[in-house]
Parts: sequence; C-alpha cells; structure tokens
Amino acid sequence: MSVVHQLSAGWLLDHLSFVNKINYQLHQHHEPCCSKKEFTTSVHFESLQMDSVSSSGACAAFIASDSSTKPENDDGGNYEMFTQKFVFRPELFDVTKPYITPAVHKECQQSNEKEDLMNGVEKEISISIIGKKRKRCVVFNQGELDAMEYHTKIRELILDGSLQLIQEGLKSGFLYPLFEKQDKGSKPITLPLDTCNLSELCEMAKHLPSLNEMEHQTLQLVEEDTSVTEQDLFLRVVENNSSFTKVITLMGQKYLLPPKSSFLLSDISCMQPLLNYRKTFDVIVIDPPWQNKSVKRSNRYSYLSPLQIKQIPIPKLAAPNCLLVTWVTNRQKHLRFIKEELYPSWSVEVVAEWHWVKITNSGEFVFPLDSPHKKPYEGLILGRVQEKTALPLRNADVNVLPIPDHKLIVSVPCTLHSHKPPLAEVLKDYIKPDGEYLELFARNLQPGWTSWGNEVLKFQHVDYFIALESGS
Repeated sequence: MSVVHQLSAGWLLDHLSFVNKINYQLHQHHEPCCSKKEFTTSVHFESLQMDSVSSSGACAAFIASDSSTKPENDDGGNYEMFTQKFVFRPELFDVTKPYITPAVHKECQQSNEKEDLMNGVEKEISISIIGKKRKRCVVFNQGELDAMEYHTKIRELILDGSLQLIQEGLKSGFLYPLFEKQDKGSKPITLPLDTCNLSELCEMAKHLPSLNEMEHQTLQLVEEDTSVTEQDLFLRVVENNSSFTKVITLMGQKYLLPPKSSFLLSDISCMQPLLNYRKTFDVIVIDPPWQNKSVKRSNRYSYLSPLQIKQIPIPKLAAPNCLLVTWVTNRQKHLRFIKEELYPSWSVEVVAEWHWVKITNSGEFVFPLDSPHKKPYEGLILGRVQEKTALPLRNADVNVLPIPDHKLIVSVPCTLHSHKPPLAEVLKDYIKPDGEYLELFARNLQPGWTSWGNEVLKFQHVDYFIALESGS
C-alpha cells in the first residue's frame, strides 16, 4: 500500500512502496551454461537512425520477440526458467534535507509559525534588504501579490494538516529524525544519461508514413514472435496484457513495461491513435508542461500554451461522469485558467482543490512554508465531466463518495524532476472500481492505466531500477 496513514486532513504516501509493489518480474529461459544475471527476455525494437527516414517513407524493421516461447535450444536441450526481479532505486527518494534552509529564515519560521503571512513576508524582505547593498525597496508585481493572497488563505490548512500526518509518520517509524538513519558514507546519486531522447523520437515519427485509419490497431506484446515495423510504436497504443514485466529496447536503451499497462509514445500533434483506441476513460489525470520563467531559461523541456492545452480532446476521451485531475503550479494565472477557461471548455465542473505537500524523510518541508519564491506544495484541481445528454454510466449501481475539498497528499518527493506521486489509492473511494484510467503527459507506466506523452517511458528506463538476484 502506498497510503501509510490516512487522516481527515488527507494521506501520507509512500511513493517508493507503490512503485515496488508493481510486479517488475521478468520470466526468462536460459541454457544451463548461461549467466543468471543477464536478462534476455525482451521485446526488442532495433534502433532506427535519425537520418534513416527518407521522404519515400522507408524505415528500419524490428522484431517483437520473447525468448520464453522457445521450449528447446538449437541442440534440442531444454532451457531453464529464471525470474528476474527489479526494484526502483531507493536512493532516488533519499531527501534527507530541505532544498533551501536559510538560517535566518528558519529562525523566523520557528518563532512566527502561527503569525499572519504578510507579516512574515515583510520580515523576510527586511532581512534580505539588510544583507544586500544598494537594494532599497522591493516591489511586487500583481502575480506575486495574488500568490501571497492565495498562500494566506491555505497556509493554516497546509501547516496544520501536514503536521498531523507527519506526526503519525514519525510515530510509526515511516519518517525518522535525521540523526537516526543518517548514512555518512552515502554516495552522490548518479542518474542515467539521456542517451535516448524520447521527445526527439516523437518528432522523428512525424516523418514516418501514415497508415490508413482502419489500420491503426493496438499493438499487443504477446508470447509468440511477431514482426512489425518501427512506426507501429508511434502510431499504435502498445499493450502489455501479460502478468509479467516485458522489456523493450529502443535506440539502444532498455525500458521496463509493467504488467497490464499500455502506452502511446507521441506528442500533442499525434494523439489520433489514442482516439482510435475506442476507449473512454473514467479517470483522466493530466500533468501539463506549464509555461514558467525557469522552464524558459533552462530549456529543460518544452511547454504548452494555454491554447494548446485547451485543444486536448478531453470530451472525446472522457466517459460519462469522468473524474478529471489536473496538476498545477502555484501560479494564480494557471489556477484561474483551469477553473475559468479550461474546465468550462471541456464541460467539466470543478468539485475540489487538493494540495501535494513535499517533505523530507524526517518530516520537514522541502522549502520553507513562507518562502516568497518556492513553496513546498503544488495543487491538483479535480472536476467532473458534465454530460449534455443522459448517457448510461458504467457500474451505475456502484455508489462512490462525494469528493471532499482541500485534502492533502503528503509525501517524500522523488529526486527525479516531475515524478509525481501516484493517485490510484487516494482516488479509489471516489471512483468506480474496474474502470478505465488514463494519464496524459505521463513519464511512467502503471498497471491498469493507459499512459500518453512524448516522454511516457522516461522513468521506466532500466537504469532507474536495481536488478535483484534471479532464481529458478
């Protein structure tokens, strides 16, 4: 269970536990002389050179294969069966210290924790002015003023609710004082190189020849060998309907596909295969790449304009009474856009606003709560699709609870950029069981979910996992 504690204020989540409860097991056949540590069971997509796509539409071919289908080797001998298990790298959740811990701010926070936000902000400003020469005044723009007003409204909710959940986590031992488990010999985290740029592959796929709409069928990864073309990965939803993990090798990089998961790797201009999937979804989670100043400066990933986000075909993807959940930054411009423009354009009614609060392993906020720059929380806007016609509901006889407002999701964040906590278990009381679930702009896969995005396999890269000892 990813839910460690549940109180009236919300949930304390264990993101790492959620990932590792997924059955990341590979079933492999090896000859007796083969090494147990080398996993070979895979669906192998041969690499396609970026310059190999021509105007005539020629492209490389690849083979979807599974060595587990071969009962015998070439000499007539039997293969041995081994199971290789993978777990997510735990050091990617080692957040032992807050990201920003200014001594002056910490002292102010401890002595004024329950004071009015504006007073706290004024004190921070006055302190920063003393320490910087030639800075005589601070002028806030309208966006900053709106953000401070919003923070004032939710500050006590964030503080009180988080403290309740953190105290439960400390009592149970899930959270711990820093000195108790501090590893002085810990090494810096080395992340895998982005040698396979998924977003660039999506751009490349636009130059591949299109198939007729009737040919846009789902690609199912099955046991027997199947020959397909490289473009199928981009023009079809890929499904792993087996009970075990499969591996695909794309441009020389290996990715783990969890059981009962499906995905479409494409950008927003190539969503038609998702519409051709002939499914509507009871839950849709969206994590749009919002435009902000840091994104513009870093060029770390592309962002979408509000107009582009509005063009996402939610009305065609949503089932009747679909629950829509949109992740949003703390910019009031984006919050207003969702509530006043985006959701109304999709015939979605806002029903609740939740908050994801990010903490360290010892229960501290990752940023000072009253920091004028970055806050330790992000928002989720929940809404229900309002149907214009009376369509039959799936599982209409199943009752679900009304969605409460201002719930907190408290968790230790992954150190990987934009790896959001799972929502499946916190939403289960508010959605019908055995529904269809979709995540848009996803960067990882989940069993029982369809995932779409131009980086949808990013956090499935095998280097983010540890291979445990295999056994027969």
